[in-house]
Amino acid sequence: MPYPEYFVAPMRQELTRLGVQELRTPDEVDAAVRTTPGALMIVVNSVCGCAAGKARPGIALALQHRPRPDRVATVFAGADTEATDRARSYFTGFAPSSPSVGLLRNGELVFMLERAQIENRTAEQVAAALTAAFDRFCEREAVVPDRL
Repeated sequence: MPYPEYFVAPMRQELTRLGVQELRTPDEVDAAVRTTPGALMIVVNSVCGCAAGKARPGIALALQHRPRPDRVATVFAGADTEATDRARSYFTGFAPSSPSVGLLRNGELVFMLERAQIENRTAEQVAAALTAAFDRFCEREAVVPDRL
């Protein structure tokens, strides 16, 4: 049974106030993956303490960095269960965990930050791991002109 909305709403807002888009259905997850050119970051949000003290604050810090993903979205484990399951289906090779962050590039998973990599780090260390992934996978490729 999902958590009541009044319980998770403040935790959702910690990300949505940063411009993170909520994906609340499997169709919304699929559409985000299909229609996002470049890098899409999907955050699996959670009610746990490591989400509150490490993941969400680390994500907030990381999103101040440039480059950053072309689109940032979130699903909420324990609330939007079908959307969460669909998001996790794109995180191939990784067991379900929450919180977690997957970075997809043109629909393919290129980076994963699992709960085990979040719970023993500070928010700043979570941000550092994410920004290193942003630097590696979110830079747009240079356009080479026909003539110089």
